[in-house]
Amino acid sequence: PRPMSFTGRAWHVFPAPAARVYHSLADVGGQLYMVGGCDASGRPTSALELYCPEVDRWLSLPPMPTPRAGAAVAVLGKQLLVVGGMGKDQRPLKAVEVYNTEEGKWRKRCSLREASMGLSVTVKDGRALAVGGMGADLLPRSVLQQYDLRKDVWALLPPMPTLRYDTSVCLLDSKIYVAGGRQCKRLVKAFEVFDMESRTWSSLPSLPCKRSYSGVLWDSAGRLCWLGGLRQGGIHQSSKFTKNVNIFDTNQGKLARQVRKYRADFAAAIVRDRMIVAGGLGHQPSVLDTVEAFHPEKRKWERLSPMSTPRCSASSIVIRDRLLVVGGVNQVPSSAHEILYVKEEEIL
Repeated sequence: PRPMSFTGRAWHVFPAPAARVYHSLADVGGQLYMVGGCDASGRPTSALELYCPEVDRWLSLPPMPTPRAGAAVAVLGKQLLVVGGMGKDQRPLKAVEVYNTEEGKWRKRCSLREASMGLSVTVKDGRALAVGGMGADLLPRSVLQQYDLRKDVWALLPPMPTLRYDTSVCLLDSKIYVAGGRQCKRLVKAFEVFDMESRTWSSLPSLPCKRSYSGVLWDSAGRLCWLGGLRQGGIHQSSKFTKNVNIFDTNQGKLARQVRKYRADFAAAIVRDRMIVAGGLGHQPSVLDTVEAFHPEKRKWERLSPMSTPRCSASSIVIRDRLLVVGGVNQVPSSAHEILYVKEEEIL
């Protein structure tokens, strides 16, 4: 067979409903839902919008009962579970709401035990699992809680060994991996795993360094990929951008490393086994529009087509081998939305 090359085609700019940042994205049946976020004036919004790729347009749906930004969102069948986040008073929320995508209706559900933002959520056997968070006192939590949609009840599971919020969470088989996060101004290197069968936590090798605004991805082989970011300086040192890419294999317990370009606060995703990074901040004075792809097996970087609009703090999601980068910031909240179509092309 002929060798294959990974090619990024031109970005497709798709319609923008409104400038938005710190919103949440979800994929239900190949349709993109955008939940809440901060509008151009910086206020949390209750907006819910649906992007239909087939007709290339947005639809406004019934708004959430509670305006919020930075909410955790889980997909439970045909329903969107929206948990916590930041409210209009700039404080964490305990409100939990569910949107039925078939009925087009919101329902208020059992609230969290305490207000929380910076939660990380995953789904196992139709139940949502929420990890960590920041409480109303703005301090980190170690809580692990499980939500049963049918019973509308939250149950506490054994807490994490490490207090934190804004973690990266991945569910592999019956284990929940939790990497990094924050404790107020302090970054966390802790890497821990919860075994749902034995209901116990274990510690894994810590992350190589304390980094914020990095890209964190999990591939289909169960590897944690930690890309770039802003490395926290010491007492007499300033923070610096890093170009490190660290890959931890959860099956073998090994750590690999690769490098490319200094950047932080970028969109990151895995598409067809490649890690893609788009936009962000670097040593340049302006926001980046550059896009690159890394193949973990070949340990090779490739430059793809740049985004039409430079930005950082964008939300991103992969739907049907397409990378959608939605909103973000370029001095002010951005209304730019773009889709990267990628394909394998034969080398003649």
